[in-house]
Amino acid sequence: MNRITQDMRYRQSLMEYAKKHGVSRASRKYNRSRSYIYFWSGRYDGTLGSLACQPRTPHSHPNAHTPEEIKLLKDMRRRNPNLGMIELWQRLRQRGYTRCPESLYRTMRKLGMFPAKKAKPKYTPKPYQQMTHPGERIQIDVKVVPRKCIADPELRLFQYTAIDEYSRMRFLGGYDEQSTYSSADFLARTIAFFARRGVKVECIQTDNGIEFTNRFNQGNRQRETLFEQTAREHGVRHKLIRPYTPRHNGKVERSHREDQKRFYSNHSFYDLADFSAQLAGRQSRSNNTPMRPLRWASPRHFLRAFTVQYI
Repeated sequence: MNRITQDMRYRQSLMEYAKKHGVSRASRKYNRSRSYIYFWSGRYDGTLGSLACQPRTPHSHPNAHTPEEIKLLKDMRRRNPNLGMIELWQRLRQRGYTRCPESLYRTMRKLGMFPAKKAKPKYTPKPYQQMTHPGERIQIDVKVVPRKCIADPELRLFQYTAIDEYSRMRFLGGYDEQSTYSSADFLARTIAFFARRGVKVECIQTDNGIEFTNRFNQGNRQRETLFEQTAREHGVRHKLIRPYTPRHNGKVERSHREDQKRFYSNHSFYDLADFSAQLAGRQSRSNNTPMRPLRWASPRHFLRAFTVQYI
């Protein structure tokens, strides 16, 4: 509003100067064309309001819907409130309607004939179940190594990650395939890794990928994967998160974002052995880095301070 008022006062000053000294002199002083001055002189009636910009939107359109067409549309819609737009358009054409579906859609939207969208229920997350001791639940997920980090264009690498929800202790494994065989091998290594630190793995939590479960495999839904078989043999409960809800595996997902930012952005790998060696260094650094959820203790020191042993 302030900008509009300033423009109007500027034009009023220009009109008064042109009226007193002439259009040519006003054009040189205000650096405006003569046609600009003549245009606003024709509108100026001595009031400030006459110098306001008028809307350029046309009041009507030559191809707009006629009152007869709008009446036909309203009557048809009233008699068929649940009819789809294309079916409604087809019936209107049988009664002489010649407009295209796009024009019908714009008119119906302008007339408010579409039902209002139902508001989605607000998501209320369940309260997080706090872990009470190490090994109570461990999140496992797979990260695909970016292709730009791999020297061999034919090689594919995958990072398997296991993180203890209580101590944030991580165990990383490098593989050249993402399959249930790699997942089963990583699970066995994870159980041995935590056992060496006096922690018994009670539960593992994964997403619904085919490398972990056959939950969404139509042909083998009841068949147990090698990963699930390995968990059962070690007495570990396997928990699946809600489908398409990665936030339920939030700790391991967050750790993958940190790996992308601090590890994969400035490292490259020649083969699987090189990748595994560098991944071991990344695991050591992450387990020795202080974390705020652990009261600024590192996962290694936080786990060591927990005196209860699970062997």
